[in-house]
Formats: sequence, structure tokens, C-alpha cells
Amino acid sequence: MVEVAFVCIHNSCRSQMAEAIGRDVLGDIARVHSAGTEDYPEVKPLALEAVREIGLDPSGQHPKRLDDIPDRLDYLITMGCGVECPYVPTTYRADWGLDDPSGQPIEAFRETRSQIITRMKQLREQILNDHPELQK
Repeated sequence: MVEVAFVCIHNSCRSQMAEAIGRDVLGDIARVHSAGTEDYPEVKPLALEAVREIGLDPSGQHPKRLDDIPDRLDYLITMGCGVECPYVPTTYRADWGLDDPSGQPIEAFRETRSQIITRMKQLREQILNDHPELQK
């Protein structure tokens, strides 16, 4: 298993959707986390709704800080919010450049969800290429 984290500023929207989707898509090959660089009181309700619409259960997900996830990650994905995490050791780092749907209607959250699903499948392929021992 590899350690994967999705990081944003508040850990309330895109990174939360990525955590739920990542657990579904990567769960057999990775431990999936999400975190933010700043405190935020709750996960955006429309982010949770967008995840539930595809049959995933985000129950129990809540905003977390970088201190709440492992110190060492194999894959660190920032969501496009300009967040910098230079002090988080990782083997692979990428920014997915996703627009923040916060404050917009559910359709924007669905579009972001779609982009996350596409990128998550690509990330799965990359992890399996990087770690052939994880292939079944």
C-alpha cells in the first residue's frame, strides 16, 4: 500500500471529494487521506451531495489539517488552490488545477467530481506503473 493525500487550503470541498472518490478507486492499493493548510468548520454540503450521487458514502469525513495525516506520503496531490506544501515529504507531487465550485450550484460540483474521477483513474494507472508489486 502507498500513502496518497489530497491537499487544499480548507479541506472542505475538492480534496474531500477526492478523498471519497480515491478510497473507492484506489482503496485496494493505497491509504487515502485529505487535509488542508487552514482550519475550516465543515465539509461543504454540496460536495458531500455530489459524492453521494455516485453511490459513495462520505459519512465521517471532516476537515483535517496537514498534522492529521501521515508525515511521509508517496503521492501528494494539490487540488488547484495555490496551496504550497514544501514541508511534506513525498515521492510524487502534482497539482490538478481544479476550479473551486464553492458558492456555485450543484452542477459545478458535479463537473469537479467528473474531473476528479478522470484524474483518479489516471493516478491509479500511475501508481500501478510505479509500484508493479501492487498489481493483482
